[in-house]
Amino acid sequence: MTTAPPAPVDTDAVAFVAALRRLKAWSGLSYRQLERRATEAGHTLPYSTAATMLGRDRLPRAELVAAFVAACGVRADEAEAWLDARVTIACGVRPAETTLTTRNRSSWQPRWALAVAAALTTALLGGASAAGAFTDDVEVDDTRTSLQLSRS
Repeated sequence: MTTAPPAPVDTDAVAFVAALRRLKAWSGLSYRQLERRATEAGHTLPYSTAATMLGRDRLPRAELVAAFVAACGVRADEAEAWLDARVTIACGVRPAETTLTTRNRSSWQPRWALAVAAALTTALLGGASAAGAFTDDVEVDDTRTSLQLSRS
């Protein structure tokens, strides 16, 4: 390990996991060795979990990334860069995008978030209406009914 470790990639989950694979190759450690080194560093990283994490193209959980980079021998300041890259991908906003003007904001804002907000609003209003939150108490008092059973 005389060369510097690979740098994290914050573009997408696929590229991030590929960078984690390069980090494992750089470390030269087996999955079992990674498990032992993670334990020595105070983390939990079963060898099977590490293998599964690198075999998928999904973004791993933050605690797995922290354990993995520590086990690979990455220094604390470099490990922080890996966690920052993971957060950037998970949040979907790159640091340069946070300064966008309102005019450009619609180009990166996910449309599904607006759809979810509309669906939740509709559900809440529909539930309140069904529960009678919008009925007039006077109207309810005027429409009293009683159930009378016939006596035969």
